[in-house]
Amino acid sequence: MFVSGVATILHADLDAFYASVEQRDDARLRGRPVIVGGGVVLAASYEAKAYGVRTAMGGGQARRLCPHAIVVPPRMSAYSAASKAVFEVFEATTPLVEGLSIDEAFLDVGGLRRIAGAPADIARRLRRTVSEEIGLPITVGVARTKFLAKVASGVAKPDGLLVVPPDDELGFLHPLPVERLWGVGEVTAAKLRDRGVTTVGEVARLDKGVLVSILGPAAGHHLHALAHNHDPRPVDVGRRRRSMGAQRALGRRRRSRADLDAFLIALIDRVTRRLRAARRVCRTVVLRLRFDDYTRATRSHTMPQATAQTQPILAAARALLAAAMPMIEERGVTLIGVAVSNIHDDDAVQLALPFERRSAAGALDAAVDDVRDRFGGSAITRAVLLGRDPGVSVPMLPD
Repeated sequence: MFVSGVATILHADLDAFYASVEQRDDARLRGRPVIVGGGVVLAASYEAKAYGVRTAMGGGQARRLCPHAIVVPPRMSAYSAASKAVFEVFEATTPLVEGLSIDEAFLDVGGLRRIAGAPADIARRLRRTVSEEIGLPITVGVARTKFLAKVASGVAKPDGLLVVPPDDELGFLHPLPVERLWGVGEVTAAKLRDRGVTTVGEVARLDKGVLVSILGPAAGHHLHALAHNHDPRPVDVGRRRRSMGAQRALGRRRRSRADLDAFLIALIDRVTRRLRAARRVCRTVVLRLRFDDYTRATRSHTMPQATAQTQPILAAARALLAAAMPMIEERGVTLIGVAVSNIHDDDAVQLALPFERRSAAGALDAAVDDVRDRFGGSAITRAVLLGRDPGVSVPMLPD
């Protein structure tokens, strides 16, 4: 894959998105620490982040860190409208837009120099338009590769612009901490730091075989490539999701097995409905957990055939949760998430249930989806979920 010799890829990322929308819409919140969400932090303004408040943190801990923070309930419809307006700016800038989430995207402006100027000038206009017309701060990184553009926007936050010159890419990248590498979380960073590797440059100087021995084949090859800024991926317009997921932050209160099972059921219902709406099927079910000590665990199961039916996907997720219960009981759990991957269009063969149950299971899913489509997502629910807080359904890009 050809990579341009000019920095033409933009990574545009709205700053503290939910909190910024709240500050935009209520002048009393501007310049003050704002926390969106009470039980669990969904977003924090930069004024709150300065006190150590972070997304997915329990509300009690956040208020202890920043007692004078203003806590506001989430307004998902406002965030969806703001996202739509920002993406209209992106698409007016270039037809080559790859949305990553409702508040960030890659843009390729390589073919626009004659009509719109240099990429840095385009990025400045984009930031000015979003600020003046939508009233939100946005940070943009500009580089030759998607990976480096995303790193640049992270370094430039908040409300900044950073262009990485093609002749000094490694000079910019290598002094950065290893956490800046795409895919390096707390666990991977700890493994590298245990071996004295703290910067991207130190990762780049490791032999690929050594990285593989530390992190495994997939992560080792991936990080070796990124540390040398090898990323040939183009901006992918209209890319369909390779996975779908949902998660629920739980705070630090201990949860019973019945509570966790109910949360799991709600998440699986949400994900399988999205699968069917997108006319897609999956083979792999993934369970993600975060523990009280902020460590994480991921477990997965691949089914013999693809399906979008709730019953077999829920059964696989329940088996993964049961296997993880000893870790949960020992370490506590603050977040539970599920995802489905190995996704295909729905002409794939559906997972075979026993004949006498196959039609009934599919018909039940279809009937539930129809009621929810006609009367809203809360019109019908499982008995085990009655009276329980369903959690927040965050706005997302189309599947």
